Amino acid sequence: MARRSKRMQKLHEGLDLTKTYTLADALQVLKERSGVKFDETVEVSMNLGVDPRHADQMVRGVVALPHGTGKTTKVAVFAKGPKAEEAQAAGADVVGAEDLAQQVQAGDFDFDRVIATPDMMAVVGKLGKILGPKGLMPNPKLGTVTMDVKAAVEAAKAGQAQFRVEKAGIVHGGVGKLSFDADKLLENANSFVDAIIKAKPSGAKGTYVKKVSVSSTMGPGLTIDVSSLGQ
Repeated sequence: MARRSKRMQKLHEGLDLTKTYTLADALQVLKERSGVKFDETVEVSMNLGVDPRHADQMVRGVVALPHGTGKTTKVAVFAKGPKAEEAQAAGADVVGAEDLAQQVQAGDFDFDRVIATPDMMAVVGKLGKILGPKGLMPNPKLGTVTMDVKAAVEAAKAGQAQFRVEKAGIVHGGVGKLSFDADKLLENANSFVDAIIKAKPSGAKGTYVKKVSVSSTMGPGLTIDVSSLGQ
């Protein structure tokens, strides 16, 4: 068994890791036990009763966090002409077409979100092997393939969070920073959890939400009482 550092020992001191918490209580514990100099990200992880290898059990979507993520989202937009100008005016960090595709192919990109107009998907589609594994491939179901690039860019910048279940049936995402007011952090966390619950796929059988935990970047992971989530 790996030995805990002194910092981790202090974080866990007096903490019963077998206990289950409400979201509100867990977030409060994390706020009280922060012991680092940077603003930690708070993440919610959910173990779901799905097998994402089956199309009818895929859990994927997007949720607008009421108080944002607490970090700056870098947005790239594939568009031409008036739509490119619209994207720039809306605050997109990078806008382009074939030139932007060449930049991505060269590995020169650090975007958090990629948006494209439908007419650009022939170009973007060739980047699937690069953007796909990073979760950046534009998708109409996520609102990232759209003619309304202004709304898409503004939503991404305002704190929209995407989610996608992993092979093991786990979906997770950041819901804000530990410096957020407790009530704002709770609203964000509840919005994220509610979005996952509402995204229950038709093929999911039995218990959908098996386990939920919340943690901060350097803090302990706390188990949430699933029955308190209002499924």
